[in-house]
Amino acid sequence: MGSGASARVWEMYQTPALNAAGYRTFAFDNRGVAPSATPPGKYSLDDMVADAAGLIRALELGPCHLVGVSLGALIAQELALSQPELVRTAVLAATKSRSDRARRAQDAAGRALRESGLELPREYRAVKTVFDMLSPATVDDESAVAAWLDLFEYSGDGEAGGQAWIDTGRDRRAELARVTVPCRVITFTDDRISPPHLGAEVAEAIPDCDLVELSDCGHLGYLERPEPFNQAVIEFLDKHSSLG
Repeated sequence: MGSGASARVWEMYQTPALNAAGYRTFAFDNRGVAPSATPPGKYSLDDMVADAAGLIRALELGPCHLVGVSLGALIAQELALSQPELVRTAVLAATKSRSDRARRAQDAAGRALRESGLELPREYRAVKTVFDMLSPATVDDESAVAAWLDLFEYSGDGEAGGQAWIDTGRDRRAELARVTVPCRVITFTDDRISPPHLGAEVAEAIPDCDLVELSDCGHLGYLERPEPFNQAVIEFLDKHSSLG
């Protein structure tokens, strides 16, 4: 899952669809997301990769299919690079291999806000999350956006804690050329966090990787348009699985 998000999010749409397609699924909370450990301090991507690899080994799941979104997709990228024996395939959604100028400024502004210690009102954070994470098609739909505003105000904006300090902007394009497992990148046309052009660079850098772009959805496209997202995941897994 992405920064600050609970593994329970997968249970809304993706886990039922994958189970119905014949796949056994394991969703886990990254460190920093309760009830997993929330140690203080600034986490690194290496920390998260080691956690995921340790879990795969402990449960004797490897090599397995990985499906990651945003930060989860970066973890999957790094696992495919450093420990390919654990990875059968990887689906990388809302992903990137570097940050462009706008995203670097966005990250720097977020760090400055965290370091300031300023606590923004819950209502403001909910509205900001709606505009940052969703498509205009959802924002402009009054009934749909009302439900999302209520959700974000009630649940908070997914504070990432120690995860917020992970460097997600380092240029990994040259390294990704060494990935040997089949991959699929899924981008969302209205994603302001990991825009489609950055996802396309990942697909171009990985030798055996294709690209699917879904329209009318933002960074949370797997929740805004779960049916086509699930279809893109399952079609890819079937192609590379004895279940297909």
